[in-house]
Amino acid sequence: MGAGGPPSRGGTSPAPASTPAPAQPPPRRTHKWRRATLAALITGAVVLPLSAAARPEIPAPPPATLAPLTATTLDEAYAANRANAAQASRMAAAHGDTERAAADRAMAAPTRTLLHFDGRGSGRATEVLGDLTNAGHIAVLVPGSDTSLDTYARFHKAAAALHTQLTRTDPRTAVIAWLGYETPATISPTVTTTGRADEAAPQLRKFMSELRAVVGGHPTVSLLCHSYGSVVCARAAGTDDDATGLDATDLVLLGSPGTGADTAAALHTRARIWAARGADDWVAEVPHIRTGFFGITVGFGTDPMSPAYGAHTFAAGGGGHSDYFAPGSVSLTNLARIVLGDTSEVTRA
Repeated sequence: MGAGGPPSRGGTSPAPASTPAPAQPPPRRTHKWRRATLAALITGAVVLPLSAAARPEIPAPPPATLAPLTATTLDEAYAANRANAAQASRMAAAHGDTERAAADRAMAAPTRTLLHFDGRGSGRATEVLGDLTNAGHIAVLVPGSDTSLDTYARFHKAAAALHTQLTRTDPRTAVIAWLGYETPATISPTVTTTGRADEAAPQLRKFMSELRAVVGGHPTVSLLCHSYGSVVCARAAGTDDDATGLDATDLVLLGSPGTGADTAAALHTRARIWAARGADDWVAEVPHIRTGFFGITVGFGTDPMSPAYGAHTFAAGGGGHSDYFAPGSVSLTNLARIVLGDTSEVTRA
């Protein structure tokens, strides 16, 4: 029986039809299947680690020795970090790792402005887009899983898209891409616990203090935390039970699996807390739980998009987990409005 219903009972018999082509699943159903599959893999990684073997260590110099960061030492820091990246590129090339050599070489370009660079291991980098000392609004991007020097180009692309969007309204803006920690692999046990976030949190707090020393107290500073990066930002803020504090104007959770806090109010920050999730983001399929598992706390608890969490939720359009900074997207438009303080213009979810 075909999709059009049973054959006619009266009149002339219809001519024999050719064999119909197999029906294709609707695009949205296909996307949901992919989302659910990836979510299941991540959840299953808790009990069945699927992460690949560790990559051989890539030789690189230690980070450049810098004077304390101030407005007057920025150019010196930028030059020293570019030179360090160039040396790291040469060492990686001599080691035979052409991929890392190319990534480091790109970081050493004369146009790049790096507050910090470390080519060892998976790598660390903090890059400025825009004039930091004269910015009235600053956005700090904190990445999620699978971000390293090898994949840094896509992180830089997101920061550049945001900077372009911001400067259309206000040229006195800066964006900082902060790869200041070893991110977990998406398919690994580490992505389901706060371990990497606990290691990263002191580094993020330190960076935010250094940033204030460079720019003073006048600009707004927004933290835009993607995926596992939202766990990092929450751990840096601390909770009422572990009050450390985080000096930011706005804290934005994008595609968050949870933060480890039951509510936004529990985070130790005066920042406005926002949350968004694209309609095709697979993280919606990840269970929002927090439970003990072989002596380890697994999961991050309350969904930041739920009313119980208490964040300001805003529209992110129909994009997937990696689409929050896509040029022309609803999410990027709303992110720029948040960073610029135009909160009344943000379209709510």
